[in-house]
Amino acid sequence: MIREATKKDLIDMLEIYNDAILNTTAVYTYKPQTLESRQVWYNQKLEEGCPILVCEQDDKVVGFATFGPFRPWPAYKYTIEHSVYVHKDYRNQRIATKLMQELIKIANEREYATLVAGIDAANEGSIKMHERMGFECSGVIKKAGFKFDKWLDLVFYQLDLKGPKIPSEE
Repeated sequence: MIREATKKDLIDMLEIYNDAILNTTAVYTYKPQTLESRQVWYNQKLEEGCPILVCEQDDKVVGFATFGPFRPWPAYKYTIEHSVYVHKDYRNQRIATKLMQELIKIANEREYATLVAGIDAANEGSIKMHERMGFECSGVIKKAGFKFDKWLDLVFYQLDLKGPKIPSEE
């Protein structure tokens, strides 16, 4: 079941996120997050009006996704960047795809024009999923990060959305 996240979901979401930090290059950071830092993140997302979706199976959150501003400058207001994470024991079950489908629906309803994904270049599963969903590669930043004693390349993918009926600079 895909639904909006609640505060009670933060423990499961923290487990998923910290596993990604400690064991993958999906997140370019080194130290696990605390529950307090995730609560701040959650509250900030809500204040900004950003969706936080979870996939729940057997009363457990097994994946989550969100989007937020791509850059803080006003001309980027129609561009958003998303994140999607799935519990290590539930990968390859199309959970990320289902979460992404709902995020894309919300993004289109809100009249965003471009959805951006920043993906570690070695993450073939994520790249393939994004390509199946219509995302196109828009560039690579070589040596964008350093983790697990190696340089990491960051590939950007983008999906063109419906966008606003009448874009404005206001």
